[in-house]
Amino acid sequence: MVFITGPRQVGKTYLAQAIRAGIEKSVYLNYDNYSHRDIIHQAAWLPESKLLIFDELHKMADWKNYLKGIYDTKPPQQQILVTGSARLDTFRQSGDSLAGRFFRHRLNPLSMAEIPAAGAAELDRLLLRGGFPEPYLAESDDDAKRWRLQYIDGLIRHDILDFEKVHDFKAIQLTLDLLRRRVGSPLSWTSLARDVNCAPNTIKRYVEILETLFIIFRVTPHHRNIARSLLKEPKIYFYDTGMVIGDEGVKLENLVAVSLLKHLNWLEDSQGQRCELRTLRTKEGKEIDFVMVIDEVPELIIEVKLSDKNPSPSLRYFQQKYSLPAMQVIKNLSTERLVNGIPLRQATTFLKELAV
Repeated sequence: MVFITGPRQVGKTYLAQAIRAGIEKSVYLNYDNYSHRDIIHQAAWLPESKLLIFDELHKMADWKNYLKGIYDTKPPQQQILVTGSARLDTFRQSGDSLAGRFFRHRLNPLSMAEIPAAGAAELDRLLLRGGFPEPYLAESDDDAKRWRLQYIDGLIRHDILDFEKVHDFKAIQLTLDLLRRRVGSPLSWTSLARDVNCAPNTIKRYVEILETLFIIFRVTPHHRNIARSLLKEPKIYFYDTGMVIGDEGVKLENLVAVSLLKHLNWLEDSQGQRCELRTLRTKEGKEIDFVMVIDEVPELIIEVKLSDKNPSPSLRYFQQKYSLPAMQVIKNLSTERLVNGIPLRQATTFLKELAV
């Protein structure tokens, strides 16, 4: 089976329907549709169906055991595609394991690599509207803003509350609002808890919920000792760059983060390489925005700048001290070039080259 996971309204159903259009004798079943529920519960599709698509099936009680039974008894020619917003790891506590029965594919927002003839104008559009299809393709900026207002309201009032009982609705709403203003900065649990007026452990749980629902993702400092890495302060980024509140530099950093995450997710899901997006930080304050780690090896360190003619001192420091491949990604750069062994790349060109 194949599981397509990703943020709400990122295009999972659209992709599933597009796949269905190319396969004869396919069946699409959405658990939110009551007539479809009866078919699902009774397994009342034709045996000769070549493709079964289950949408929002995780809302069904004991859905893992249900899928296990369907998979183990299906005809040899039958394929199964399952879509859903919440991560599969969330549901490991109940039902039989589906291990060995599925591959996961993470669907992320649009990136420069997926936009035909993408250039500076498309980059500016992504920075302003984010990569979710509906706001990106909206006829006007006002339409995109209206979509996002409803999207955020839906996330808080429906997705979060449906996912877990949150006793303090206003606290998690405030947490989300504060995180929108702290993108790219080291996150202090104590400071955020003080601002929200709750315990640090409560804040950590709120952040975990927001992560599970593909609203945010965290980037932790890289260290060979993984446990030490997890103890250090992470940085928070949003899947939807349009949700970020800050200057153009902050939005650019978020866009690069979600683009790198998408590339690494693709490598992991399609090629089986263990990939992580990390950051680098020393006690002396030297910091690099991103480290692409593949199979526990740092493959590339990246610094993101709006405008800069020379590599940052921190980038040179890490490159020289640890012999790491380095790159500086710059939005406003007229000519790409090599300075002291470090490539200076235009953001448009670099992002277009990331395989997704």
